[in-house]
Amino acid sequence: MRKQALLILGLAIPFFFEFAFKTNLPGQSDQIECLQSDNYSTLINKKSMKTGAFSVSLNVKDITVSKTFYETLGFTVFAGSIEKKYLIMKNGNSLIGLFQGMFEGNILTFNPGWDENANNVEEFDDVREIQRHLKDSGIKLLSEADETTKGPASIMLSDPDGNMILFDQHR
Repeated sequence: MRKQALLILGLAIPFFFEFAFKTNLPGQSDQIECLQSDNYSTLINKKSMKTGAFSVSLNVKDITVSKTFYETLGFTVFAGSIEKKYLIMKNGNSLIGLFQGMFEGNILTFNPGWDENANNVEEFDDVREIQRHLKDSGIKLLSEADETTKGPASIMLSDPDGNMILFDQHR
């Protein structure tokens, strides 16, 4: 009798683990399907956009004071000039743009086609592709790129909380 119980238990445990790890929880079927697929990276890449370098563009009152403050945090000037009232500051791969009197509020900025050092990247989604994706997803744009053109262009939108987002492609 004991041998029978051990045999049944021995067969039941692998079945239980097989069932437990293959059972989809609510809302996870796509994730599990992707993980079990031979084309995992292809499936993931279809779901995400290549938005490029990311920075926060800050509207500052006094660019000199802000420059000194961010230097204290370890940032150095990467581009721009105080005379032109804008600086791009960098610390590792973190970027902060300081802009005096150029716009209201702060802006989340993405640069398709660039990395955080303003170097061209091989693969990126053109701002017009991003625009089509956003519009197809029902997101209202505040400004649009001309879809008949190529090269530099930008689009603007705001998130549900009113934060401005700029996709600014330079190439």
